[in-house]
Amino acid sequence: MLTITAASLAGGQGKTTSCFFLARALAKLGYKVLMVDADPQSSLTLYLGHEVEANQPTLLEVLKKQVAVEDGIYESNYPNLWLIPSDDGLEVIQEYLSSTAMGELVLKKRLKEVRDLFDVCIVDSPPQRTQICLTAIVAADELLIPAESSSKGLHSLVRTLQLVDELKSVDAFEGSILGIVPFRDKWLGRTQAKRSQVSIQDMKEVGIGILVVPSILESERYKQAIDTGRTLEELGYPDLELPFQKIIEVLEKKWLLNKTNP
Repeated sequence: MLTITAASLAGGQGKTTSCFFLARALAKLGYKVLMVDADPQSSLTLYLGHEVEANQPTLLEVLKKQVAVEDGIYESNYPNLWLIPSDDGLEVIQEYLSSTAMGELVLKKRLKEVRDLFDVCIVDSPPQRTQICLTAIVAADELLIPAESSSKGLHSLVRTLQLVDELKSVDAFEGSILGIVPFRDKWLGRTQAKRSQVSIQDMKEVGIGILVVPSILESERYKQAIDTGRTLEELGYPDLELPFQKIIEVLEKKWLLNKTNP
């Protein structure tokens, strides 16, 4: 099982959007995909239409080893797509991870228990530099860094790259950075907004040697797809799927992914 984490140290950078549409694209191709909502805001859980019921195991119980990992996994409404959900109770995991020896390895170790059940695992990390964020990054074989096409997004990218370097320096992060995903790239007709153009160029300069994938454009169609449960292609906007198609192309070449159900 290949584990991909979307991480960015600021809110509104497109992490959940990237996770959701990448997972759906992989699932549509026949890959068995496990999604992990590691953000206490639980946006990914919401996007997938999952409601956490009372006494229902979530990522909190999975990380604390109170349940078997399989007991915290739920089928989504989409074929080939499963979820380990979260709710705001996940906030309390901070103390547990801080007090546990090598707490940053907890998620990585737990996911190993289900690695034969799925082809790909996609983890949505929180935007703050917390213990949950660290364990989500350390679990990754590949790291995606979504960043808004703005000065805020560039600052988030810089901070995220610095954190990755810190984790590498102590041999905590052994994966690699798959790519940077520009988010909310604004175009006026056929003309790219100056702010977006400058920000994306700065991202390329900051992330020298790191792939910058095609942008997630500023468009209400992503929200429409999430709300209706339809793909962007089904809505008549196949070009908006280009970022996720490019990511999958890179993954398939690099990892020689095999579909469980071709």
